[in-house]
Amino acid sequence: MTNKTSARPRPTARSNPDQEVATSPKTLAGTVYESLRSDILSAQLEPDSKLRIEFLSKRYRTGQIPIREALNRLASEGLVERREQRGFIVSPVSAEDLTELTKTRCWLEGMALGESIASHTLEWEEGLVLAYHRLSQQTRSMSRSVYLVNPEWEKLHREFHRSLIAGCGSRWLLSFCLQLSDQSFRYRQVAFKKSFKRRTDKDGHRAIMDAAIQGNADKVIKLLQKHLQYTARTILESNGALKTVFPSDKNPPSPPRTPVPRKAKKRQPGSG
Repeated sequence: MTNKTSARPRPTARSNPDQEVATSPKTLAGTVYESLRSDILSAQLEPDSKLRIEFLSKRYRTGQIPIREALNRLASEGLVERREQRGFIVSPVSAEDLTELTKTRCWLEGMALGESIASHTLEWEEGLVLAYHRLSQQTRSMSRSVYLVNPEWEKLHREFHRSLIAGCGSRWLLSFCLQLSDQSFRYRQVAFKKSFKRRTDKDGHRAIMDAAIQGNADKVIKLLQKHLQYTARTILESNGALKTVFPSDKNPPSPPRTPVPRKAKKRQPGSG
């Protein structure tokens, strides 16, 4: 009497699925983009430095096509510039650009924050409280004497500011605000590598959160703008700027007004 056993399928030789995904052209280009973007934002690749294709290919251990795709994508975000005769460079930084960047953040994030408060939901409030709690458990620098970036603090700090405006109801506005936030992050890394100034407004985030939960739109928008301006001043002072761009916290920048067209004067009979 023969024993009947179920036939077991023979294992077939195949490549590792993870390896297939990692080496696919689409995923490889995305990986190179994320790595290059991270190195630019963290100032590992300094502003105005040349981005030679050969150098980047060796740095990220990949071919030239993914590198070029990543550079073109970063150029569309304003983190990379393409110049004739020089190829690609990391976008430079300047006090003028930081001034414009900060004012624009004040306008857009103020608008988004106002909309979030107007549509105050329990989900938005819970997300904001949780984001602040997580951020408060981290230190900004991993060293007390010198600035040593704390990746976890940076991630949670970005999430806190995103949570503030998450209820604005516009994915476009939210996307613009996050893109400007990334640009500000790059300025912080460039400045604090040279001179790290410990912040004195330790409870600034707490004050912003409390005012937001209370629904005091005017107060929280002013606090947020003051917070963004303080960061800009700290960066400028770290780089030895001669003049403070935002000299007064009492007068935050207002959104640009749309000019009202003047009515044409009626011509009197017989005139002209």
